[in-house]
Amino acid sequence: MAQRKGFATRETGETTVTAELAIDGSGKASISTGLRMFDHLLSQVARHGLFDLRISATGADPHHVVEDTAICIGRALSQGLEKRGGITRMAHAIVPMDDALAMVAIDISGRGYAVVEATFDSDRIAELPADLVRHFMETFASESRINLHAKVLAGINDHHKAEALFKALGRALDAATKTDNRIVGDIPSTKGVIETGN
Repeated sequence: MAQRKGFATRETGETTVTAELAIDGSGKASISTGLRMFDHLLSQVARHGLFDLRISATGADPHHVVEDTAICIGRALSQGLEKRGGITRMAHAIVPMDDALAMVAIDISGRGYAVVEATFDSDRIAELPADLVRHFMETFASESRINLHAKVLAGINDHHKAEALFKALGRALDAATKTDNRIVGDIPSTKGVIETGN
């Protein structure tokens, strides 16, 4: 089977972003967004999802950098999955990190929708505005056309809560994008099609 890969780029008056994603990777990441905490969180998705992820993003406003990076990663994932034939489609992961516990459940359904329940005690996690964790998840779900439920179930430390959430995202994505030898090439839907937006 050919390796599934996707590429997306976005250039606006606010940001310049490129994203390359290999779904059948080994967890290698090369990420530079100008936001070290965001880079750290994205590297968790690559490492624990076993995706090879290369991202370059520049921009003055953290909100636009995170949003446009989420757009590009979502589009790259959607492109890499092509018509979604033979994939597991639905999966979940529950990940602990010290005091924190996070859950992510996804359905690669062709319908972008997100429910994110994650509260943080501080306005910022290092230099990253904490509300951008939620915004990343919502934008990524919309652009990749997946149904995503993400929830921080427990935790005291904001860094641990965010990191557990991104690790869970990686693990859930890895499981949902796996191919199932019993349905090679078949679309995992009674409709016979999953909308891709590509």
